[in-house]
Amino acid sequence: MTDSQSPKEFRLKRTSFILAYIHKFSATEKVLFGIFASIMLVSTLMMFARVNDTFLVEVPATGGTLREGLIGLPRTINPVLAITEVDRDISALVYAGLMKYSGDKLVPDLAASYTVSDNGLEYIFKLRDDIRFHDGKSVTADDVVFTVQKIQEGNLKSPRRPDWTSITVTAKSPTEVVFTLKQPYAPFLTNTTVGIIPKHIWGALNDTEFIFSSNNIEPIGAGPYKVNRVLKDSEAIPYEYHLTTWSRYHGKVPYITSIIFSFFSDEAKAVAALSNGSIDSVPAISAAAAAQLKPGPHESYKITSESLPRIFGVFFNQNHNTLLADKVVRQALEMAVDRNAIINSVLFGYGTPITGPLPTETPTQITGTQSLATSSTHIIEAMELLEKNGWKKNAAGIYEKKTKTSHQEMVFTLFTADTPDLKKTADILKNYWVQLGVNIDIKVFESNDLYQNIIRTRKYDALLFGEQIGKDRDLYAFWHSSQRNAPGLNVSMYTNSKADSLLEDIRVTTDDAARAKKYVEFDKLIRADIPAIFIYSPDFIYAVPQHIQHIQLGNMTTPSDRWNSIESWYIVTEKVWKWFVRK
Repeated sequence: MTDSQSPKEFRLKRTSFILAYIHKFSATEKVLFGIFASIMLVSTLMMFARVNDTFLVEVPATGGTLREGLIGLPRTINPVLAITEVDRDISALVYAGLMKYSGDKLVPDLAASYTVSDNGLEYIFKLRDDIRFHDGKSVTADDVVFTVQKIQEGNLKSPRRPDWTSITVTAKSPTEVVFTLKQPYAPFLTNTTVGIIPKHIWGALNDTEFIFSSNNIEPIGAGPYKVNRVLKDSEAIPYEYHLTTWSRYHGKVPYITSIIFSFFSDEAKAVAALSNGSIDSVPAISAAAAAQLKPGPHESYKITSESLPRIFGVFFNQNHNTLLADKVVRQALEMAVDRNAIINSVLFGYGTPITGPLPTETPTQITGTQSLATSSTHIIEAMELLEKNGWKKNAAGIYEKKTKTSHQEMVFTLFTADTPDLKKTADILKNYWVQLGVNIDIKVFESNDLYQNIIRTRKYDALLFGEQIGKDRDLYAFWHSSQRNAPGLNVSMYTNSKADSLLEDIRVTTDDAARAKKYVEFDKLIRADIPAIFIYSPDFIYAVPQHIQHIQLGNMTTPSDRWNSIESWYIVTEKVWKWFVRK
């Protein structure tokens, strides 16, 4: 456009004619015209808004803060040393492993890919090229090797050490790590979810410095969240942790941008803070506390729960009391137990009745001969079973069995730990069995005392006990005959060569379908032999804020597993046209 040229004007055609025509209106006509024009304009805008809303959908957006209460204090937020729930909870967000659980699926995390040798003895991991610690340094194969070797050191007493016994780890290159096993172990990949610590921070520390390093309190990892701020009291004890999302995280950055952890000395204080709105959520609350909470539409929180792979039951030591070596006796004792009544009374409904050795969510769980029906009917049936097999009640109402060479009375002792749930369960069991015609005594011990002086020595008739099954679902330590003596956890002293063979095969079988079939066979053996009475699996109970969406707990082993789906949780939303939503 030259200086002599004037800019073009764009006008509606016949605009001058329309304005001149309106100018001829009377004052009343102008007012009416203005009203009608305004109505038409508003109507048009409303119509467009409705059409727009028709094509808009609400989707998660980045933003928001979760204020979570934890019971206890952070001590070693370090995957090598973490043993408390508080340490594991924060470690799970701050650190990243070669693999991770996304919901229920095991997927690569720091690893880009992995391969397994045909003989199942060698696992080769290729690292991603975009992985960084929170201080900006690259994660390399040396960091992986360093982490595993620190776990393997005896002086550090890492709780993860048993997972890595007899495994050799080497760095093939800065981006390749090789794990060599002495024998095939199908669940090995679950080990590689352990968080990787930076060698450049920890490498120069001796064992004492490693344990007491301030890096355990202000950790640096490669996970989706980093520690942004630690608030401490006058005695330098942390009372609040502020975590924010790590912008250079290699995976999907969570929607929730901030998590604030507050620490409480006991559950009552944490629940009180939840009720008064000081915090938004409390994980792993007891069933009793959950029953006391009154979530509703006017409360800021709600209760969600998920069954845990923990097997609670009565395990019989047939070697210690010959009465319990009689399968008919064990069967009668089992028949008298009302699992649902125990769950409702002890766990306020937050549990799942079980009748076999497998976790409730295991797809191979089958329905056996053991019943979930009420005890009143089955106590009578149990009496009939005993009497059919030569047992008779004496003057005291206790069953006894006399032969020419022996005299047995239905008498035994039940041992358990000094926890509210187990003590209450023991009392209920005693009531059932007294009705049946059993003289039973209950002995309660402090947990450490029970393990050291009773379980380790195998000096008990029957043990009310809980088994925590890992994500690998490996039952070897609980049922293989080689684990009958401490530190093995075969507390029933169970011996069955076929069961041993199945457990050994399960450990080396990588095909999921084949493993599932073997689990079914093993389950049938245990049910047939009745070495234990399986009662319930408790729930993980989580008080969560009403405003957080898409919390999916999925397959859990420990409370920290709730973070497996953190990337999909959200607080803030926005509206976008449906065509732009990712499928």
